[in-house]
Amino acid sequence: MNKRRARGKSHSMRPVRAGSPKWVKFTREEVEVLVEELSKKGYPPSMIGLVLRDQYGVPLVKQVTRKSVSQILEERGLAPKIPEDLFNLIKKAVNVRRHLSEYPKDKKAKRGLEEVESKIRRLSRYYVEVEKLPRDWRYDPAKAELLIASAEAS
Repeated sequence: MNKRRARGKSHSMRPVRAGSPKWVKFTREEVEVLVEELSKKGYPPSMIGLVLRDQYGVPLVKQVTRKSVSQILEERGLAPKIPEDLFNLIKKAVNVRRHLSEYPKDKKAKRGLEEVESKIRRLSRYYVEVEKLPRDWRYDPAKAELLIASAEAS
């Protein structure tokens, strides 16, 4: 969707691996318990993966457990109400709206807000289709500010 990005196919790629690397010291159950503990401490799924990689030496949770961090959290009832990528977009839109309230003539920020809110609507439509969000879920900027404020408070 982003037309500003350069063309090309060269990207860094993870090595293809069927199972867990031999040097990982943790079993499937231990990694799942670690994911649960980190989630209870308040880490979002992406941060859980980073902490496991940097502090525990688990390169990819999916290689060890055959499930993603989000799947593990859903099984244990710890998944966030709004998926993390959508939540981050909403947070970005709230920040841009805050900026526009101070600087109403910033046309580039206004255009950026339109793009972010368009992404939010597209992504929310997808999550409603796959039933990760309720059918009646709609993006509302006023409710979004309350959502972000409550998330930052907790």
